[in-house]
Amino acid sequence: MSAKRSILIVDDEDSVLQTLRMVFESEGYDVSTASSCREALDVLGNGKSFDAVITDLNMETEDIGLEVARAAVKHKPKPAVVICTGFASLDNSKESLKMGVDFMAHKPVELTALISALNRLIARERDLGERR
Repeated sequence: MSAKRSILIVDDEDSVLQTLRMVFESEGYDVSTASSCREALDVLGNGKSFDAVITDLNMETEDIGLEVARAAVKHKPKPAVVICTGFASLDNSKESLKMGVDFMAHKPVELTALISALNRLIARERDLGERR
């Protein structure tokens, strides 16, 4: 039996953070949360690994979620990295792809599609990790 999937969710809107927490806990995930870029970077730096990181793009400042994504992509083993945003631009979308973000979800997020995408991405990352 595979280990419980773990996820870090980052969003400065408490209602979004708590909703996503409840949704992913009901899907069987071990959920950690952060309500700012700084808090997320601290969590990522504490040595715990995650199967996935979902971050809002615009929190304290515009595009600050890219910092969270950048740190997550460098993590070993690499988690699936998802950016959620209502404010995608050509520039931040290109930057996300360049750094290795796996999926961009546009707000309002369709939860069924997000869960499905995340499950596929985690399965892919685990499969790649086993082959390395």
